Amino acid sequence: MTLQDFFRENNKVALGFSGGVDSSYLLYAATKYGADVQAYFVKSQFQPEFELEDARRLADEVGAGLCIMELDALCDPDVARNPEDRCYYCKNNVFGNILAQAAKDGYSVIIDGTNASDDASDRPGTRALAEMKVRSPLRECGLTKDDVRRLSREAGLFTWNKPSYACLATRIPHGEEITDDKLHRVEGAENVLRMMGFSDFRVRKRGDTGLIQVPECQMVSVIRLREEIALGIRPYFEKIALDLEGRKAHD
Repeated sequence: MTLQDFFRENNKVALGFSGGVDSSYLLYAATKYGADVQAYFVKSQFQPEFELEDARRLADEVGAGLCIMELDALCDPDVARNPEDRCYYCKNNVFGNILAQAAKDGYSVIIDGTNASDDASDRPGTRALAEMKVRSPLRECGLTKDDVRRLSREAGLFTWNKPSYACLATRIPHGEEITDDKLHRVEGAENVLRMMGFSDFRVRKRGDTGLIQVPECQMVSVIRLREEIALGIRPYFEKIALDLEGRKAHD
């Protein structure tokens, strides 16, 4: 099956839209192949502001409708307590709200941007999507992350080389309660690095320490700019550390 086949068979769909590489290409493809598609972006404490800005920009560039839904991610105690399977409860919360709104808007087929490279066995959120019968056209059509990036580049989408981005909750260790304050501190610290030109990084909360993780190719720059980085991040974390092993791409 190709995406064209998928959207021929399912020509009225609601997309859980993050503004990332995968869901952006999926939104583009749906419009390209003539589907009636409505994108739903759920804005909670787990998404930084730049993700919403990217979602708005992409939807505008491809001419797709975008519904922005505000959600308190921490209203679910199972999410706030941050267990190993937090993503299961979070996806239930997010897509439960999307399903409800999409039904009101007349959409019964819900899709998301999971691709064929994503390991379903290691993703509690995937189990939640399956239970809610959310479909993943990229996975169904065998399109990997590399495929999506290549196709996005060919389509001229600005998201083609956007780094993969996991939500802010992943910066807090499992078992430690997630609070608005902790998320604010992480987002503020990461904004400092973003404004300095770094990409594909994380600042993880480890007690009172902000642990900076960057790809190995950016580590020299972090060390060279350590004084400026420390000055910028100090309002958010009492201590700052650098992970010398470099950032791994899995989260």
